Amino acid sequence: MNSRIKKCLSSSVENFTYVLNDTNIHTKIEKIIDLSIKAFRNDKKMLFCGNGGSASDAQHITAELSGKFYVDRPPLNAEALHVNSSFITAVANDYGYDEIYSRMVQASGRAGDILVGISTSGNSTNVIKAIKKAKEIGIITIGFTGNKIGDMDSICDVIIKAPTNDTPRVQEIHILIGHIICEMIEEKMFPNA
Repeated sequence: MNSRIKKCLSSSVENFTYVLNDTNIHTKIEKIIDLSIKAFRNDKKMLFCGNGGSASDAQHITAELSGKFYVDRPPLNAEALHVNSSFITAVANDYGYDEIYSRMVQASGRAGDILVGISTSGNSTNVIKAIKKAKEIGIITIGFTGNKIGDMDSICDVIIKAPTNDTPRVQEIHILIGHIICEMIEEKMFPNA
């Protein structure tokens, strides 16, 4: 096998194994699942934001929640904040790119909702501003980041840190955890589906 391919696979397996054995991460995943179920049962929603690959992860996870994961069941109210390109470009033009997510949180977020901010560095300014706006409104804030200390660490109600700072490997952990959360929400909320 090509040594570079093997190194990439080995690195991924190492990170997945770390997450497999880290009970602190398991506890945080369980907390996110419980908070999400409570929000959905109280007619609240989940909002997701990120940039680049993290925006793709945000959109992917919301599709699993609002569509379905494994079973045919009612849709859950989940939305990725970047999908309205006219809104994003207008706000970026008029207020600056750093304001795109906080404006959308202000427009559609309500107390008791959940905002999941995804940033591999933990320092994306537009995600941080969205989290701060969410906290002003009474929205529960969850962060997905990499391993280094970032600004999101001190402002999120729950933070999941991948055990690496290598961006592709961080994103692999984020989507793995996102899938686990979607699967468990669906299983617990719709046990007979």
